[in-house]
Amino acid sequence: MANPEDHIVAARIATEAGNHLVELRERLFANGADTWTVKDTGDMEAHNFIIQQLTNLFPDDGILSEEGADDLTRLEKDRVWIVDPLDGTREYGEPGRSDWAVHIALAERGVPTAGAVALPAIGRTLSTNPAPPMPPPVDGPPRLVVSRSRAPAAAMIVAEATGAQMLSLGSAGAKAMAVVLGHADIYAHSGGQYEWDNCAPAAVAIAAGFHASRCDGSPLEYNFEDPWLPDLIICRPELADEVVAAIRRAIEA
Repeated sequence: MANPEDHIVAARIATEAGNHLVELRERLFANGADTWTVKDTGDMEAHNFIIQQLTNLFPDDGILSEEGADDLTRLEKDRVWIVDPLDGTREYGEPGRSDWAVHIALAERGVPTAGAVALPAIGRTLSTNPAPPMPPPVDGPPRLVVSRSRAPAAAMIVAEATGAQMLSLGSAGAKAMAVVLGHADIYAHSGGQYEWDNCAPAAVAIAAGFHASRCDGSPLEYNFEDPWLPDLIICRPELADEVVAAIRRAIEA
């Protein structure tokens, strides 16, 4: 199991990387940089900072980062840090948008045990220890958070089955943390993600008492040779059975 230092380090590095990204975006746009330059620079500077920090502190651990070359020696490690240095690069490249995140998670033998999701543009970092308190339920139909462009099939299935109201947000981390913070009740995604998209959000959600699983209800597992992990559900625990059952019915139909 993760030790206390793992939780502290994940939150600290995610927060510091996020603070740098906020300052970097403001400076680059002020100097006339185009959107692509802002996005590419943010991705690489956050990646380099996070990897340097983790390598210095945990030289024996494996690392999987969206922005780095995949060193498959991680498959031989019991402890692997799974990182998305800038989750929501599209949103980061739009001045004023806050729905992007920094993900840092530790998976031990494939199970997420520590992690943090920073929401730098609003000055929040949510961690596995101390985990954020679960907000009380809200009266009325559940609120389902979906992507800005197009709701995935899983979300449409859940919306129809539960009568949910749909809210749109950018990055995976922003959507997952909307559930954890009580701004939404369900995040159901299908159609394509990687381990770095959801490991840290799942770690934080689970630590806070929320349900997190694959769309068929099976556990989220990490550190595979192919990091493709295309679907997940993060939701309030009292909604989990209904949400999973709706998707299972659709899969079996």
